[in-house]
Amino acid sequence: MIIALAGNPNSGKTTLFNLLTKSTAHVGNWPGVTVERREGVYKDKATGERHSVIDLPGIYSLSPNTPEEVVARNYLLSGKADVIINIVDATAIERSLYLTTQISELDCPVVIALNMSDVLAKRGIDLSADEIADAAGLPACKISALKNKGIAELTAAVRAAASDKSRKGASLVEQTKLGPVYLKIKELLTEKGITHPAFRAAKMLESDPPESGLDAAVTADADKLKEGAFKDEKFGTDVDAFIADARYNYICGRLKTVSAPVTLTERVSKADRILTHRIWGIPVFLGIMFLVFHLTFSEDLFYLTLFGLPNGVPGPGVAMQTGLGWLTGELIGAVGSALEAAPAWVGGLLVGGILTGVDSVLSFLPQILLLFLFLSLLEDTGYMARVAFIMDRAFRRLGLSGRAFMPLLMCFGCAVPGAMATRTLGNERERKLAVLLAPFFSCGAKLPVWAAVCSAVFPAHSDIAVFGVYVLGIAVAILAAFILGKTALKGEMPPFIMELPDYRPPHIRNTLLHLWQKMKHFLFRAATIIAGATVIIWFLSNFSFGFKLVEETSKESILGVLGGAFAPIFAPLGFGTGENGWKFVVAVFTGLIAKEMVVATMGVLAGTEDALEIEAGELAGTSLGLMLSGLSGSAAFAFMAFNLLSVPCMAAVAAAHAEFKNVKFTLFAIAFWIVTAYVVSLAVYQIGSMFEGLGFVGGIVVLGAAALVVFTLVFNFLRKKKGKSCCGGDGCGGCNGCG
Repeated sequence: MIIALAGNPNSGKTTLFNLLTKSTAHVGNWPGVTVERREGVYKDKATGERHSVIDLPGIYSLSPNTPEEVVARNYLLSGKADVIINIVDATAIERSLYLTTQISELDCPVVIALNMSDVLAKRGIDLSADEIADAAGLPACKISALKNKGIAELTAAVRAAASDKSRKGASLVEQTKLGPVYLKIKELLTEKGITHPAFRAAKMLESDPPESGLDAAVTADADKLKEGAFKDEKFGTDVDAFIADARYNYICGRLKTVSAPVTLTERVSKADRILTHRIWGIPVFLGIMFLVFHLTFSEDLFYLTLFGLPNGVPGPGVAMQTGLGWLTGELIGAVGSALEAAPAWVGGLLVGGILTGVDSVLSFLPQILLLFLFLSLLEDTGYMARVAFIMDRAFRRLGLSGRAFMPLLMCFGCAVPGAMATRTLGNERERKLAVLLAPFFSCGAKLPVWAAVCSAVFPAHSDIAVFGVYVLGIAVAILAAFILGKTALKGEMPPFIMELPDYRPPHIRNTLLHLWQKMKHFLFRAATIIAGATVIIWFLSNFSFGFKLVEETSKESILGVLGGAFAPIFAPLGFGTGENGWKFVVAVFTGLIAKEMVVATMGVLAGTEDALEIEAGELAGTSLGLMLSGLSGSAAFAFMAFNLLSVPCMAAVAAAHAEFKNVKFTLFAIAFWIVTAYVVSLAVYQIGSMFEGLGFVGGIVVLGAAALVVFTLVFNFLRKKKGKSCCGGDGCGGCNGCG
């Protein structure tokens, strides 16, 4: 049996999918998490049978406006599903049942799952599943997917519904004044053998026929039947609006005794008065994110060194990294001791190549997981959806809607799902623009680069430095969006409507599953791509073009020659000069495979002289630490900026190409990323060098003040209205929107 899960965004579809299939699909407390259909297997405990479960993207109606909504509707019309579970958000039942009135028109068994019924119970509302079933004409069950309640009753109802193979869809449209013409069109479609005639007849009345299943002759006959058949005092000839109004009137009329509608004012919490405030919303968001980075990367949790006191309290991220570093250091030391009698090249390959390279990346796993933990908690509570809301005004000035914040935020985890999530955006221009900006939002694979460089170059201010890298990426994304929106990607902005989910406490199971998924992905890459690539890097750094063994990390090696050839190009950026310049250049290029390879490459090229002396995961005193500490502060920032903004890993490039569907535009994107990375890194190094003598804090203050001035000028420019103002007395329609 194939079971399809359909419902509004953020109604709990993916949570139910995870519960049924034991899957670890990502669950988030915001609309649009599922951007393509997922398939899993559910084993029915009552019968022992195994069934396929399809998690479809969230949709508000079967009149799609975005690609993922088209995916959901086309699957429901394909006839592949044996039964549909319509997940309904019980806390917003009036809005949720609009989709139900359309799904009930399909020739497929349907069961309504009234999710989050436990939340309603806490509000003192006793929702009757029988009354909902009677109103919708479909079986209904109360469940809580998050707390695993009512699932047995739901699966029993699914088994019972699936046994009814003769079910035919019925539409409430036939109860309206359009009933006679609707029945004629439905009869025509039935005679022609068209599937789902009840649904398709309603859609043809709305002049919104589905893409498949109808030929031109049938459409022409239907158009003749409905021609001049409708005229309404309120809606004129707008059949679409009339049918939508009829659906809502039907829902509200049948649900008067079920629950009172919740007004917007009642849904707005006191927290939202601050978190979504037009002035304080963004500063609060930046403050929260700085706290996250401080707890993750700070070596001085309480800033004791600022008061001349010794630092004895590292942040939790650094503390966990220290513990893991001690463990891996002991392991590398044991392997090195065991290989003392082996040939030198064996020890060099295993210790100096594979183990050192993998450990260079693996040592930052605790900080990566801690950062994702904080981001998951913010997402699960519903706060990140509020950030998308407050970002909409600024984003619209840049050619994006607030909805684009969601896929871009996903890029903080990985650019691949972030690029795929752009399918939720309103039009092709906005999707292309969002994908172009995706690499500027630092993914988890780049995190080891920031942690390594900042720990070696800015040990007392790692948290501020890493936070600065993330802010730099966002600032460049804003500037790039503005430039592209005025040049290569001009176009109109689609309207942005988004539901703010209720605040909910994070669910431990979902959070742990999310972290396990990230850790499994990270360890898999460390054990496969990174381990394999370090072998190649070790070979290329230990052999010349004549395949003769050379001194370790020598410029005469294959990598040394290649890196030296490209080093002059990066000399103006500050990190392509000196004895180790070619090593940083090579690390930049290997990062194209996977961004974790940047640190792994530097770990191998730094040499194994001190590889066995790495203690407590600290870089100070190690070959890698000494190599990185040779960079000036401005050169270190330029190195991080280039790795942040340049071409992402090959997997992200492939995902971007899949969204562009155009080779020329993909090549344009690659060129755009390279040019942007070079120009910004050049500016960072050249400007930063001017303030090198002020020290880290002084430089941050000066650059921060300069950035504040620039942002103020840009913000005022973006706020400037064009055309006439609504407030000027000329009335609406004479301006481009007050925002």
